[in-house]
Amino acid sequence: MSEARKGPDETDESQYDSGIESLRSLRSLPEPTPAPGSGPSDGGPQPWTHPPGTAEKSQEKEDTDGERADSTYGSSSLTEPLPLFGDPKTEDPVPDSPLPAARALSPQQLEALTYISEDGDTLVHLAVIHDSPAVLLCCLAMLPQEVLDIQNNLYQTALHLAVHLDQPGAVQALVLKGASRVLQDRHGDTALHVACQRQHLACARCLLEGRPEPGRGPPHSLDLQLQNWQGLACLHIATLQRNRPLMELLLQNGADIDAQEGTSGKTALHLAVETQERGLVQFLLQAGARVDARMLNGCTPLHLAAGRGLSSISSTLCQAGADSLLRNVEDETPQDLAEDPFALLPFDDLKISGKPLLCAD
Repeated sequence: MSEARKGPDETDESQYDSGIESLRSLRSLPEPTPAPGSGPSDGGPQPWTHPPGTAEKSQEKEDTDGERADSTYGSSSLTEPLPLFGDPKTEDPVPDSPLPAARALSPQQLEALTYISEDGDTLVHLAVIHDSPAVLLCCLAMLPQEVLDIQNNLYQTALHLAVHLDQPGAVQALVLKGASRVLQDRHGDTALHVACQRQHLACARCLLEGRPEPGRGPPHSLDLQLQNWQGLACLHIATLQRNRPLMELLLQNGADIDAQEGTSGKTALHLAVETQERGLVQFLLQAGARVDARMLNGCTPLHLAAGRGLSSISSTLCQAGADSLLRNVEDETPQDLAEDPFALLPFDDLKISGKPLLCAD
């Protein structure tokens, strides 16, 4: 909570690059033994192998530096090839294509697939970090559903990382295989919170509209009112980001437009007033936001607009029926806070000397 928050355009590499060095321990695995009857390799790169003559040198250096990260499941060598799908020289599988059925695994193959780095990243995390769809689809087809929900040292699942890195194909594949969409990271953010913070609309759509395939456990229902440790639900974050398409997507999928954030009780309409964007306020009012929703201190959106001198937004709220005489806990009305005491009068026929009083917008 004490860490400085980064802007939406600043990339925090510590959020997703923890698996870079941990791949070195995977390179220490010996080359797979060719299956009986398989022909010689024609020079193409093979999964989890080294160039000839480099394995011993790399092993010696890593042992000398003392930097090798062994799997918490053990460190025995992999002596059987992982049954990856297709020819390694072919293009990566299409992420939204049907995933192949799982095959039987030997204990050594299962140990390799359930590798965990010193940062808590599984092979699924690493496949996402290094944008390797072939490895990801292989893991998804073979591993139990519980492995997909393992959280690393930052409490991130592979789904969190896929959203953070804007990989909608990986998000769709993980959701299809039953990855949990409700687990929270160290900031209390679900994958959908991350999608709203990073403004990754395609990933958010996959999270909201995706359904697990049969046999991968019950569907994880998304609680769109779930708050992170700052008290913000996804709609609050999308409003603060001023991202109307995200707000529309959340509302279409059941987000409560009048839900209060957890620190001061502001609704999305209060937050839209604070962004000082009249169009955002108009959008929420048209979507059905309660114009006189109250914060914990009794302030309505009109209190906030009047206190900040936002005359155009105040006018918009009044036209939508906002009550300018409601009092907050300090016994103040929006009229008390307004710079122009006549601007918020709830009368449209006020006349002085027989002439109508016009309030400037």
